[in-house]
Amino acid sequence: MTTHIEKRITKFRVEKPGSDKAEVAKPEPTEFRKEGGKVVWISKDRLLERPEVLIGSTYKIKTPVSDHAMYVTINDIVLNEGTEHEQRRPFEVFINSKNLDHFQWIVALTRIISAVFRKGGDVTFLVEELKAVFDPRGGYWQPGGRFMPSIIAELGYVIEKHLQTIGLMPRPEMDAHRKKLIEEKREEFEARNKQQDAFSRGHYPEGAQLCSKCSTAAVIMMDGCMTCLNCGDSKCG
Repeated sequence: MTTHIEKRITKFRVEKPGSDKAEVAKPEPTEFRKEGGKVVWISKDRLLERPEVLIGSTYKIKTPVSDHAMYVTINDIVLNEGTEHEQRRPFEVFINSKNLDHFQWIVALTRIISAVFRKGGDVTFLVEELKAVFDPRGGYWQPGGRFMPSIIAELGYVIEKHLQTIGLMPRPEMDAHRKKLIEEKREEFEARNKQQDAFSRGHYPEGAQLCSKCSTAAVIMMDGCMTCLNCGDSKCG
């Protein structure tokens, strides 16, 4: 049996088996749902509208494969402001650079990442996806010894750092054994490089020479003559 409906459907009811009562199906809320004080998802019906003011952080990316630096700005939206469930979530990302060789993929990537941020839910998966991108021409080494497989991968590390800062991702922590090993290596390095002679740091000017009379690194040029600031010995008499 076919029924022609001429008016727009605004609501409907679902009849349960064995019951004469009907329940009105409620549409999904357009607000944020909370579980344990954390945001689970944003409305599936529409994207969250952009507020007039957002909180932003800018990160600089300088790679040896490009003459120009990239500046990554991530803007956050504050949810439940003023309540105990207040939380910052990333809302949009912008990438600025003088290098026009990457203009197309920069625009495309920022729009896609911003769309994922605004849709809500678990956005941390972006970090691993971006960090897994490899440049077929080869990666590069960052200052400090970390190998970066591509510029996109470094962008993933920037987003990871930002998510850790706002509390959406946990910060990696070293175990007790590794902390102890690093502390021992640091003490060993400091002991090996610490000066034990008269040239060790003191309150005399930097670059002072060793005095042959008092054996103190305090000899400097004063009034055209080498003079010791400790004992007063002077080559000019």
